[in-house]
Amino acid sequence: MDQSIEQKILNLLDAHHTMTLATLRPDGWPQATTVAYAHDGMTLYFVCDRDSQKAANLAQNDRVSLTIDHETPDISAITGLSMAAHACAVSDPEEAEKALEMFGFTWSEGDMPVESLADQEELQVYRVTPTLISVLDYSQGFGHTDLVAC
Repeated sequence: MDQSIEQKILNLLDAHHTMTLATLRPDGWPQATTVAYAHDGMTLYFVCDRDSQKAANLAQNDRVSLTIDHETPDISAITGLSMAAHACAVSDPEEAEKALEMFGFTWSEGDMPVESLADQEELQVYRVTPTLISVLDYSQGFGHTDLVAC
């Protein structure tokens, strides 16, 4: 991967904290939801309820598409990322804790802080590993995209 493109991807990942994540429902329809994410290099992490539709979808099919971007009134200033990726539940407690720490906040349940995932049994950390990344940068021309295979 070209180092300048890699740095552009990492800068965009650093600049944002939410992504739109599309999973596949059992009936074949895509389901897009907004989730908070943290990242370690190109690997992204998100958390969701173990009983959510998103978790059920991922248990059947780990393929996801996602976008990371922001609104801008100037169409020529659009920048963002679009990815094809695989999302899997993190089973290693140490990796899960590290991922939660990257979010920079603690989970809370009512007025009681939850310090670790072990204290929040209904939550699951997911690791998202990209396979293909589209880097959008309309400042280089309308619809400009650099495609990066991972």
